[in-house]
Amino acid sequence: MALLRELRSLTPIQRNTFTACFLGWSMDAFDFFLLTLCVKAIAGEFHVGVKEVAEAIFWTLVMRPVGALLFGLMAERFGRRPTLMLNVVAFSVFELASAFAPSLGTFLICRAFFGIAMGGEWGVGAALALETLPPTNRGFFSGLLQEGYVVGNLMAAALYGLLFPHLHGTGMFTPWRVMFMIGALPSLLAFYLRFKVKESPAWLAGKDARALERSAPRVQGAKWKEILTYLPSFLFLIVLMTMFTSFSHGTQDLYPTFLEKDHALAPRSVGFIVVIANIGALLGGICCGTISERLGRKKTIILAALLALPMVPLWAWSHSVATLAIGGFLMQFMVQGAWGVIPAHLNELSPGPVRAIFPGLAYQLGNLFSSRNSVFQAAFANRFSGGMLNMALTGTVVIVALLVAVVTALGSEAKGANLTVVER
Repeated sequence: MALLRELRSLTPIQRNTFTACFLGWSMDAFDFFLLTLCVKAIAGEFHVGVKEVAEAIFWTLVMRPVGALLFGLMAERFGRRPTLMLNVVAFSVFELASAFAPSLGTFLICRAFFGIAMGGEWGVGAALALETLPPTNRGFFSGLLQEGYVVGNLMAAALYGLLFPHLHGTGMFTPWRVMFMIGALPSLLAFYLRFKVKESPAWLAGKDARALERSAPRVQGAKWKEILTYLPSFLFLIVLMTMFTSFSHGTQDLYPTFLEKDHALAPRSVGFIVVIANIGALLGGICCGTISERLGRKKTIILAALLALPMVPLWAWSHSVATLAIGGFLMQFMVQGAWGVIPAHLNELSPGPVRAIFPGLAYQLGNLFSSRNSVFQAAFANRFSGGMLNMALTGTVVIVALLVAVVTALGSEAKGANLTVVER
């Protein structure tokens, strides 16, 4: 009821814009998590190990900063809405291309291009949404927007659990390939963006000023010098997001593989556990995003990160489907609870002239620096645990949760900053 009340408080334009940005991030995540759920099947078809297929996760993550910079620059120049439309079509096209990859090498190339497209969506979508929404209850909408990522994971897990066991195709229509073909459907969202969503009012307000800058080289040069003064803040955001991306990907990417390998669970049980975990993530993001309006961004993040530590025994060391599901629910409630604050926190800390670039690029550079996390986890398991992943997952949570709390505590906070203008 609270969710419906908050959404009803928006104007039709604000509601359509938020819905489109939420769905864009959801569909982006849906396509990404189809890969993490199909790692074992892909490895079997290409006759390689899990570690080799985990390189696809690495290449997706490592190319995301390229997309954040490329699409961020386009959003500053041409507007948030058309850039987001192009972005959605691009990641859908490369998802479909992945389905027809004839070899592991080609598949890795397709995932690298998908990473470029995926890298642009978050920064552009968050800027469009938060510049359009009113400043009141920004924490709530931040949490809900970020959990579009969780909804995408939830949809991927549900599709995997319900459909994958019943697929028995061959050649170019093996089960995992069919899943990736379905993953191309988000391109239809571009039509919604075209007809239902308006451009960011903040970007439109700064359009004339940008035209003046382009006609005055001296002013433009001065502006770039001004932007360089933002470098210390930008570097801090990169460090912060490196910790955050390690926190999320370290608890998500190989968890389905952990359930299959360590516990020999069937796809239906794996899908069920991941769905339950993502319900926890969805609730955590919304709750903690809302709490951050009262408690503050930093305190909420620190609290959620530290509360992830007591969840490790159930999450990584229990044995039944029921206890693993409970552990997954509680772990992702805390992980995504911390993440639910991030869209508002990063956009509030980012200067107006580079708001379409700074948050998304910092986010994706964090992904770059944590991009080999799944490869390291798989390699650690092979070397020290006989292929079992529970030790690697445990170590990741303990180390990264503490680092998230420490780095967040060292940073600043700008809760309530005005995002309705793009200063020039």
